[in-house]
Amino acid sequence: MTTENATSVRSATRVRASELVGRNWLNTGGEQLSLEKLRGKIVLLDFWTFCCINCLHVLDELRPLEEQYSDVLVTVGVHSPKFEHEADPVAIAAAVERYEIHHPVLDDPELDTWKAYTARAWPTLVVVDPEGYVVAHLSGEGHADGLAVLIPELIAEHEDKGTLHRGDGPYVAPEATSGTLRFPGKALLLPAGRGSEQESWLVSDTGHHRVLELADDFDTILSAYGDGTKGHVDGGAEGARFNEPQGLTLLPAELAARVGYDVVVADSVNHRLRGISLATGEVTTLAGSGVQRLLEAGPARVDDDGAGYGGPLGADPLQVALSSPWDVLWSESLQTVVIAMAGVHQIFAFSPETGEVSILAGNGLEGLLDGAADSAWFAQSSGLAEGPDGSIWVADSETSALRRLVPTGDAGRVTVGTAIGKGLFDFGFRDGEASEARLQHPLGVTVLPDGSVAIADTYNGAVRRYDPATGVVSTLTRGLAEPSDVVLDPRGAEPLLVVVEANKHQLIYVPIPAEAQQVDEGASQTQRPTSPVAPGSFDLSVRFTAPTGQKLDYRWGDPTQLKISSTPAELLVSGGGTGEGLNRTLELSSEVTEGILHITARAAACDGAEGPDGEIPDHAACHLYQQDWGIPVVLSADGDTELVLDLRGMD
Repeated sequence: MTTENATSVRSATRVRASELVGRNWLNTGGEQLSLEKLRGKIVLLDFWTFCCINCLHVLDELRPLEEQYSDVLVTVGVHSPKFEHEADPVAIAAAVERYEIHHPVLDDPELDTWKAYTARAWPTLVVVDPEGYVVAHLSGEGHADGLAVLIPELIAEHEDKGTLHRGDGPYVAPEATSGTLRFPGKALLLPAGRGSEQESWLVSDTGHHRVLELADDFDTILSAYGDGTKGHVDGGAEGARFNEPQGLTLLPAELAARVGYDVVVADSVNHRLRGISLATGEVTTLAGSGVQRLLEAGPARVDDDGAGYGGPLGADPLQVALSSPWDVLWSESLQTVVIAMAGVHQIFAFSPETGEVSILAGNGLEGLLDGAADSAWFAQSSGLAEGPDGSIWVADSETSALRRLVPTGDAGRVTVGTAIGKGLFDFGFRDGEASEARLQHPLGVTVLPDGSVAIADTYNGAVRRYDPATGVVSTLTRGLAEPSDVVLDPRGAEPLLVVVEANKHQLIYVPIPAEAQQVDEGASQTQRPTSPVAPGSFDLSVRFTAPTGQKLDYRWGDPTQLKISSTPAELLVSGGGTGEGLNRTLELSSEVTEGILHITARAAACDGAEGPDGEIPDHAACHLYQQDWGIPVVLSADGDTELVLDLRGMD
């Protein structure tokens, strides 16, 4: 570990970059690119997959750099899929359009380029200089500041050498496809009088950055909130702005009258909660500073002992850092708004009465672990629904799981269980007993009249049903284009499901048949390269260097931390748990043949020049750098005895 400020994020050595190999290119007008064609440009390879919330964060981090250096910098998105669905070229093209990616994208379904550049985690960034050499290799989020130092260095250096070529890059915009809606996210049924005089549907028109009230035909617009331009602006319906709004929840009428708004919106890319008054059209910000939570160290960070669970994260909800809130739910049992905080793998709570924001469940580690709220693991939770018994069902997308929060009876406390799902890399399309059933990246969930649960099984293109009474999973319908939400419409003689079909830009009705289809297409695991490791003593180290202008923050002790666990738990004989420092000696079992090492590294650094005594000024802005790895390993006598990972990619 390096503890001194670095001059840049540049690697210590220059390594010739490998060729870019894949199935096809997107956003190039049909041109097949190569490193030779990109010679003379600074090339930034962004290894991503469209299910990954951290990858989506990086897309937004890079946009200002791409705009500022558009004549010399070419970002290339290398799409290396985790899930089977993400290898579908149609789905990739839709994701590139959905997330407004304005740079070339290489479709890398076999992970050929991923392996050539030794990527180990999503996201990974690699910088290639104008002569075709790798000069930086970065893992995780939060590298914009370091890149902002490196890019001008490379510009000056290669202008002097005559190897920098200015001019337009190879990006060619694709033809947009959408209608009234564009990649809608979530929906809810509005009773008569809460919006229009008749019953209607409120829909997050995510790709158009607005919220719409639609008639039952799902096409007639009754009201619109937001002007359709991405941004963060409060005010009247016509002038307000959102940035990829997702979840919606309707407050009880009496509560809404007291607080002055009816609907809470998960404004995902703004990292905020917004409120909408259906009577006046006024849009207000309820919570969130706009600073992504994982990049902030300070009062909003929760300590490992669970401090903050059930209590406010700050006195002012507008100063609390959130991270990609994806769904919201008014819980009658808990009398609070529950938030699926996808970006930090936790479940939050928000009180409309007091404005308090608190952590309801999850310690921030990415994975699947049940138990007490402050020790449970989630992975990009994206959908919420409340059952008749007060339990809250959670679509936990990255573990392809259906989770359940059960109130303990102690105010604001829950325990966590799993109905369907095995782990971070297990998915599939299988009906039957819940212990053997499989989903693939579900995003939405709702409770049916009989207490069973309908699931928007997004990457399987299906709606599934889980019956808690029998423990059986069945399929209600399939052949959908990335369903992102399911909502019960109980108004007719027979209830119907409304499905938000994101990639077809529409809402559709789906009947609930008496008998579900039975499906078994098997179970799968993410096919990531495994690392051979030797049983016994195993050294793990994570390299980190603070960006230029920042200094590691030792004011409250060691500013670095490792959290280590394994699946199965028996893989780790010793060395697991949470501790200071970025170096750890583990002992791996000789009785386990394979498994996954779960590793989380954190480091806190602060901005500003050092004070006269070498201390960080009290007013300095501070940042938390974090990366989670799930490293598949196979045990063999001649395997590696050490593993080196890069939180900031230093050699």
